[in-house]
Amino acid sequence: MDVLKVALIQLAYDDSETVEERTTRVVDLVRQQRGHDLVVLPELWPMGGFDYRAWSDKAQTTSGSVVQALGAAARDAGVLLHGGSIVERPGGAPGPEGKDLWNTSVVLDSSGELVATYRKIHRFGFAGGEPALMEAGADLVSIELPDGSMAGLSTCYDLRFPELYRAQIDQGATVFVIPAAWPMARVDHWRLLLRARAVEDQAVVIACNTAGTHARAEMGGHSAVIGPGGEVLAEAGEGEEVLSVDLPTDLVQAAREGFPVLADRRL
Repeated sequence: MDVLKVALIQLAYDDSETVEERTTRVVDLVRQQRGHDLVVLPELWPMGGFDYRAWSDKAQTTSGSVVQALGAAARDAGVLLHGGSIVERPGGAPGPEGKDLWNTSVVLDSSGELVATYRKIHRFGFAGGEPALMEAGADLVSIELPDGSMAGLSTCYDLRFPELYRAQIDQGATVFVIPAAWPMARVDHWRLLLRARAVEDQAVVIACNTAGTHARAEMGGHSAVIGPGGEVLAEAGEGEEVLSVDLPTDLVQAAREGFPVLADRRL
């Protein structure tokens, strides 16, 4: 495999759709990406990234209707699908803080099987939002991409914490896959931090953001694929858009061999 074909579905939505309606629309978009190797969706697209009040009512398990529909779409399209994230209520005992919700990313293979989950480690909202309603994840998670490279998983606000990505490259990651519901108010930070994570870790960043306005929050769009030297290989605008990119499989290796800065780490 000389190139990894990646599609980022920068989904736009408002408050008018039900979870079922939006899921139907999204899986149709996924099925249209046949021919790609990896397809990525945004954070919390079924339940609304900023629709905190509705999270508890809309929460599902990782075997619920949303993930089942994503599995069927991944199988039909023949792709590895990073399905963004859902508000997960797994059942059973609550987490260490007594909450029973998580912001959980799901990855499904081309046979439709759930092959990885990642619970968001850094919760956005300071005293409210995610910290008030959700448990924090604790585990680093990486997946193998169809070209054999390792991709570290993170979500949205995680992007502000560079130590997470250093830990992932120490585990062999050369790619970071980041779904998000990043608002327009701080979209300049989004665009800057994507390039920073790529440059400092000499890694490819594949970042799928949300578009539209929901729960009175305007989303920032500007999904992007960033090369290991900080070069913007592709970037979406502010509306709904599918970004399609061919990534050379030797891109990171060439960058790290040509400028071996990571070998000089001391701490």
